[in-house]
Amino acid sequence: MMDEGYIKYLCNWIKDKPINPEKLVEINHWRNKLYQLGLIGEYENGIGFGNISIRVKNTTEFIITGTHTGNIETLNEEHFTTVTNFNWQKNWVTCVGPIQASSESLSHGAIYLTNPEVNAIIHVHHRKMWENLLNKIPTTDKNCSYGTPEMAQELIRLSQENELKNLQILVMAGHEEGIISFGKTLEEAGNILLKYYL
Repeated sequence: MMDEGYIKYLCNWIKDKPINPEKLVEINHWRNKLYQLGLIGEYENGIGFGNISIRVKNTTEFIITGTHTGNIETLNEEHFTTVTNFNWQKNWVTCVGPIQASSESLSHGAIYLTNPEVNAIIHVHHRKMWENLLNKIPTTDKNCSYGTPEMAQELIRLSQENELKNLQILVMAGHEEGIISFGKTLEEAGNILLKYYL
């Protein structure tokens, strides 16, 4: 886990004013819940984990938690940014806001790109759940590291399979403890995740 928590993509960060807090009510509700459960947080070595995003209506843009926010108990508008453009093949992201986008932004982007009906994505870490689900539900190739074009390509591949479309949750084999759920709403994505957690 030596490279965990670090941004691997080229980032075109346009520093700008925060997102309207009214747009962040639901995403913060779920982020707070996941933080309290320990599904988003920080390891003892200071590396944060977990992120959450919502699609900007009828676009491939999305609002996502910023990098290095896993350790913060309660987020505010300074901790979110909007990914306005990305190219997973060329490994770059453009984000606009007060903070750079999460290191997992390409993974979120790949899922939104492949699944027009998906409006919310949750990425968490949980050792026991990860071990229980590994290779039992859709699982990425163990040679694909987080935040890379290879991971984005792997998520696109899995997204085209009916099993993932039906389950809406996957395990990242090459990203220890990493699990992603998604849905038409944050509530749907969150409840799918909690079904496996509880």
